[in-house]
Amino acid sequence: MDPLNTNNNLLFKLALLANIAPDPAHRHNPGMISLIDIGANLTHNSFDPDRSEVLDRAQAVGVERFIVTGTSVAESIRALELAREHPTKLFATAGIHPHHAKDFNKRSTEALRKLAAYDEIVAIGECGLDFYRNFSPLEQQKKTFSAQLELAADVGLPVFLHQRAAHDDFIGLLQPIRNHLRGGVAHCFTGGLEELQAYLNLDLYIGITGWLCDERRGTELLKTVSQIPLDRILIETDSPYLLPRDLPTKPHNRRNEPRFLPHILERLAAAMNRPLEIVAEATCVNAERLFRLKS
Repeated sequence: MDPLNTNNNLLFKLALLANIAPDPAHRHNPGMISLIDIGANLTHNSFDPDRSEVLDRAQAVGVERFIVTGTSVAESIRALELAREHPTKLFATAGIHPHHAKDFNKRSTEALRKLAAYDEIVAIGECGLDFYRNFSPLEQQKKTFSAQLELAADVGLPVFLHQRAAHDDFIGLLQPIRNHLRGGVAHCFTGGLEELQAYLNLDLYIGITGWLCDERRGTELLKTVSQIPLDRILIETDSPYLLPRDLPTKPHNRRNEPRFLPHILERLAAAMNRPLEIVAEATCVNAERLFRLKS
């Protein structure tokens, strides 16, 4: 059964459109919180010894579905393989991170196109611009990003977007093609109101990570998240990166895992001044809508 088609969730969807919180008494399965981690780098070699246990620990705290991030052709293939090993639980993206733009060529686009034909691939990306580290030349980043935007428009998939210290160029490349894209998410959003408004004007979803939990770097974000509409919010761990700094007990290996997504949810709900269960369900509804996830 598609949870978006139940009467109870219809009430919730209508409330989302009005940007108000519905009465929790009308929610389906009240008291149960189900979460979707829309950005987890589960192909990372730090997960090789215990990947199955990582998934089990996450599911034990209500993180039921995961989108595995593709950051290169090779990693996108591995992300697809993982998703096919765990049908209905794992999905994947296919893309080339700006750090790897230096490796992009014509064969890369064709490889991504072939990957996009699989049902488990739900977005093109992680793609975008990163002028903070510049691991790839700026012009090559722009070329690689534009090629992936065109591919996403062609194959009818949303985009999983990365931007760091490149806002103006990022918007300049994205805006002209936005009407041809089937949606997208500003992954790991860390900006302020001006960047948020620019993304909302492009009808993008906003992905929030454990950056929100960092008292050193997350101050501006903490002030901004209250302005994100409920029907635009998504949550992600970006694991194994961005371990929340304010976890009561941190893992000895300092590795972030999807099991910490409920902690990010708690901080997000508090910052938005909204009930935790309402924010949780909003993120699930939004993820299912954007990525057309099958439950």
